[in-house]
Amino acid sequence: MRNVNVMEIQGYRAIIQYDPEIEMFRGEFIGINGGADFYAKDVEGLRREGELSLKVFLDMCREDGVEPRKEYSGKFNLRVPPELHAEIASRASAAGKSLNQWVIDTLKESTLTG
Repeated sequence: MRNVNVMEIQGYRAIIQYDPEIEMFRGEFIGINGGADFYAKDVEGLRREGELSLKVFLDMCREDGVEPRKEYSGKFNLRVPPELHAEIASRASAAGKSLNQWVIDTLKESTLTG
């Protein structure tokens, strides 16, 4: 089982995982228009390699005229089992909220505490 963490470098987030096969940490930037990853044996090295990887990625974006950050529309489809849909609708109604607002509030709470 891998332990997943997030490291922030210059305002960009990277998912960090330990790979026991190569005995190294791997970082991969998320929310960007492309791929940028990096490896190191310790946290200090990981941050150093992450900064280098990010610099290369941002330089390439500038050269190619590409916006580095991925844009999100704020919309996504979600499929849930009918029983869960009914329970969510019930809880939203009990809270005096629309289904959409209840889900937004629940997701915000989950991401702030998780």
